[in-house]
Amino acid sequence: MKLRVKDYKSVPIVVSENTSVYDSIVALFVNDVGTLFVVSDQGILEGVVSRKDLLKTALGKIDVNQLPVSIIMTRMPNIVTTTPEESLWTAARKLISHEIDALPVVRRLANSQEDKFEVIGRVSKTNITKVFVDLGLGRLEFF
Repeated sequence: MKLRVKDYKSVPIVVSENTSVYDSIVALFVNDVGTLFVVSDQGILEGVVSRKDLLKTALGKIDVNQLPVSIIMTRMPNIVTTTPEESLWTAARKLISHEIDALPVVRRLANSQEDKFEVIGRVSKTNITKVFVDLGLGRLEFF
Protein backbone atom coordinates (compact mmCIF):
# COMPACT_ATOMS: atom_id res chain seq x y z
CA MET A 1 0.00 0.00 0.00
CA LYS A 2 3.02 2.30 0.37
CA LEU A 3 4.10 1.98 -3.26
CA ARG A 4 2.79 4.91 -5.34
CA VAL A 5 1.90 5.04 -9.01
CA LYS A 6 4.21 8.03 -9.57
CA ASP A 7 7.25 5.89 -8.78
CA TYR A 8 6.44 3.07 -11.21
CA LYS A 9 4.53 4.65 -14.11
CA SER A 10 5.90 4.55 -17.63
CA VAL A 11 5.70 6.92 -20.57
CA PRO A 12 2.19 7.19 -22.04
CA ILE A 13 1.72 6.40 -25.71
CA VAL A 14 -0.77 8.90 -27.09
CA VAL A 15 -2.37 9.60 -30.45
CA SER A 16 -4.59 12.48 -31.49
CA GLU A 17 -8.32 12.12 -32.10
CA ASN A 18 -7.74 12.56 -35.84
CA THR A 19 -5.18 9.77 -36.13
CA SER A 20 -6.38 7.06 -38.51
CA VAL A 21 -7.06 3.57 -37.23
CA TYR A 22 -4.22 2.37 -39.50
CA ASP A 23 -1.71 4.81 -37.99
CA SER A 24 -2.94 3.86 -34.52
CA ILE A 25 -2.24 0.20 -35.25
CA VAL A 26 1.27 1.16 -36.39
CA ALA A 27 1.80 3.22 -33.19
CA LEU A 28 0.63 0.28 -31.08
CA PHE A 29 3.20 -2.06 -32.61
CA VAL A 30 6.07 0.40 -32.92
CA ASN A 31 5.75 1.24 -29.22
CA ASP A 32 5.06 -2.37 -28.19
CA VAL A 33 1.99 -1.53 -26.09
CA GLY A 34 -1.54 -2.86 -25.92
CA THR A 35 -3.34 0.42 -25.23
CA LEU A 36 -3.19 3.90 -26.74
CA PHE A 37 -4.51 7.02 -25.06
CA VAL A 38 -6.34 9.42 -27.35
CA VAL A 39 -5.86 13.11 -26.63
CA SER A 40 -7.25 16.36 -28.02
CA ASP A 41 -5.06 18.98 -29.68
CA GLN A 42 -4.76 20.56 -26.21
CA GLY A 43 -3.45 17.30 -24.72
CA ILE A 44 -6.68 16.49 -22.85
CA LEU A 45 -7.58 12.81 -22.41
CA GLU A 46 -10.50 12.09 -24.73
CA GLY A 47 -10.41 8.32 -25.07
CA VAL A 48 -8.66 4.99 -24.95
CA VAL A 49 -8.25 2.42 -27.69
CA SER A 50 -7.04 -1.13 -27.11
CA ARG A 51 -5.46 -3.66 -29.45
CA LYS A 52 -8.77 -5.54 -29.33
CA ASP A 53 -10.66 -2.43 -30.52
CA LEU A 54 -8.17 -1.97 -33.36
CA LEU A 55 -8.24 -5.63 -34.37
CA LYS A 56 -12.06 -5.72 -34.49
CA THR A 57 -12.05 -2.64 -36.70
CA ALA A 58 -9.27 -3.90 -38.99
CA LEU A 59 -11.14 -7.16 -39.57
CA GLY A 60 -14.26 -5.28 -40.69
CA LYS A 61 -14.98 -3.91 -44.14
CA ILE A 62 -13.92 -0.38 -43.23
CA ASP A 63 -11.06 1.62 -44.74
CA VAL A 64 -8.78 1.89 -41.71
CA ASN A 65 -6.70 4.53 -43.52
CA GLN A 66 -9.67 6.90 -43.57
CA LEU A 67 -11.40 6.12 -40.27
CA PRO A 68 -10.27 8.30 -37.34
CA VAL A 69 -9.53 6.49 -34.10
CA SER A 70 -12.01 8.78 -32.31
CA ILE A 71 -14.85 6.79 -33.92
CA ILE A 72 -13.88 3.51 -32.23
CA MET A 73 -12.33 4.66 -28.93
CA THR A 74 -13.85 4.39 -25.48
CA ARG A 75 -14.69 7.95 -24.46
CA MET A 76 -14.54 9.93 -21.27
CA PRO A 77 -16.16 9.58 -18.74
CA ASN A 78 -16.09 5.79 -19.33
CA ILE A 79 -12.33 5.58 -18.85
CA VAL A 80 -10.79 4.17 -15.70
CA THR A 81 -7.83 6.30 -14.62
CA THR A 82 -5.26 6.53 -11.86
CA THR A 83 -3.31 9.40 -10.33
CA PRO A 84 0.36 9.72 -9.35
CA GLU A 85 -0.49 9.62 -5.63
CA GLU A 86 -2.72 6.56 -5.80
CA SER A 87 -1.25 3.32 -4.42
CA LEU A 88 0.09 0.85 -6.95
CA TRP A 89 -2.08 -1.77 -5.25
CA THR A 90 -5.24 0.27 -5.96
CA ALA A 91 -4.18 0.72 -9.59
CA ALA A 92 -3.60 -3.05 -9.87
CA ARG A 93 -7.08 -3.71 -8.46
CA LYS A 94 -8.56 -1.39 -11.09
CA LEU A 95 -6.75 -3.28 -13.86
CA ILE A 96 -8.06 -6.60 -12.60
CA SER A 97 -11.61 -5.58 -11.72
CA HIS A 98 -12.17 -3.76 -15.03
CA GLU A 99 -10.30 -6.41 -17.06
CA ILE A 100 -8.10 -3.88 -18.84
CA ASP A 101 -4.40 -3.86 -19.69
CA ALA A 102 -3.40 -0.29 -18.81
CA LEU A 103 -4.52 2.83 -16.97
CA PRO A 104 -3.72 6.38 -17.95
CA VAL A 105 -2.01 8.25 -15.13
CA VAL A 106 -3.70 11.64 -15.14
CA ARG A 107 -3.55 15.07 -13.58
CA ARG A 108 -6.77 17.07 -13.29
CA LEU A 109 -6.50 20.41 -15.02
CA ALA A 110 -6.98 23.35 -12.69
CA ASN A 111 -9.55 26.03 -13.47
CA SER A 112 -11.65 23.61 -15.47
CA GLN A 113 -15.44 23.62 -15.17
CA GLU A 114 -15.54 20.00 -16.36
CA ASP A 115 -13.46 16.97 -15.50
CA LYS A 116 -10.52 17.44 -17.86
CA PHE A 117 -7.35 15.44 -17.46
CA GLU A 118 -3.84 15.61 -18.82
CA VAL A 119 -2.16 12.25 -19.43
CA ILE A 120 1.18 12.15 -17.61
CA GLY A 121 1.93 8.43 -17.58
CA ARG A 122 0.76 4.87 -17.97
CA VAL A 123 0.46 1.93 -15.56
CA SER A 124 0.08 -1.46 -17.16
CA LYS A 125 0.02 -5.08 -16.11
CA THR A 126 3.68 -5.15 -17.13
CA ASN A 127 4.55 -2.35 -14.68
CA ILE A 128 2.78 -4.22 -11.88
CA THR A 129 4.47 -7.52 -12.78
CA LYS A 130 7.93 -5.89 -12.77
CA VAL A 131 7.33 -4.49 -9.30
CA PHE A 132 6.08 -7.85 -8.07
CA VAL A 133 9.22 -9.58 -9.42
CA ASP A 134 11.50 -6.91 -7.90
CA LEU A 135 9.78 -7.34 -4.53
CA GLY A 136 10.31 -11.10 -4.74
CA LEU A 137 13.98 -10.62 -5.55
CA GLY A 138 14.42 -8.17 -2.67
CA ARG A 139 15.29 -5.27 -4.98
CA LEU A 140 12.63 -2.99 -3.53
CA GLU A 141 12.49 -1.68 -0.01
CA PHE A 142 9.46 0.26 1.05
CA PHE A 143 9.29 0.03 4.82
